[in-house]
Amino acid sequence: MATLADVARRAGVSPATASRVINGSSKPVADELRERVLRAVADLRYVPNAHAQLLARPQRSVVGVVVHDVSDPYFAELTRGLQRVATDHGRLVIICNSYRDPERELEYVELLRAQQVAAIVLAGSGYHDATFTGRLAEKLAAYEATGGRVAVVGRHEHPGDAVMPANADGARLLGEELLRQGHTRIGVVAGPRVLTTITDRLDGLRAALAAGGHPLPEERIRYADFDRDGGARAAGELLDTAPGLTALVALNDSMAVGALTLLRARDVRVPEQVSVVGFDDMPVAADVTPALTTVRLPLVELGARAMTLALGPAADLPRVEVLPATLVVRDSLGPAPA
Repeated sequence: MATLADVARRAGVSPATASRVINGSSKPVADELRERVLRAVADLRYVPNAHAQLLARPQRSVVGVVVHDVSDPYFAELTRGLQRVATDHGRLVIICNSYRDPERELEYVELLRAQQVAAIVLAGSGYHDATFTGRLAEKLAAYEATGGRVAVVGRHEHPGDAVMPANADGARLLGEELLRQGHTRIGVVAGPRVLTTITDRLDGLRAALAAGGHPLPEERIRYADFDRDGGARAAGELLDTAPGLTALVALNDSMAVGALTLLRARDVRVPEQVSVVGFDDMPVAADVTPALTTVRLPLVELGARAMTLALGPAADLPRVEVLPATLVVRDSLGPAPA
């Protein structure tokens, strides 16, 4: 069986040059030398060692994706888009769940860097934590210095390529529609305070309500886990401490479903007594009863665009793409009760 050294001797080149041609290295090789190597490969029927190729060019085959939790419908939809583009490029995707643990996220970035993946995509909210943000930036910069590519979804703090959902704009649309329906006593079922996504959505909602002459008091906001149980718990606290609310804004659909469950358990009619709205437009939003009014984000497209940036040609300047949000009005939103 022919070896790489045999190919190099046959082509009259060094083993390093033969390896660059066979493994598709980005280092330039003269056309005449390339042709000689390829001719020698054909003559000798040389079959490259797959493991050696992986070591020589691991970035050609694998990309790493770090999400908060792929079982969360938000990240499941994002991942669909990420994987679709990666598959089209012939890449294997390694998916890492950080479970919103910043330390675990740092560990995954280091592991993926050690594996010399082609690109790392960080999908999910950033954190209001300057120390963590600085450490993450250092690790990503070290990875990029070795030729790796990075793209992020929904993060402001990384200075490179990013795809951003229009979170503040979407929340502004929600606030404006609530005011049109006559709601002025509004409670917010928010996710963890440390997430920048929560800040973005709260900022948009606050701006709309303030512009309409009804600022959002801090006591009408409850922070909880970003899931169904967290939504139910926060909704219960709001109803207990802020009587007279006519609408609940949940900052993701899973929390909104939890709020609906809590209201049903308390025999509160939706939307006749209290309206409920969500965010993201997960598939379940149209299936619950009543169907959920929510903000639709193009989640699959967000993932697809991020992977496209990560695997496409590098740009001289960072690229930031903002994908729009739209309001989807369904049965869970009605006029404020008189």
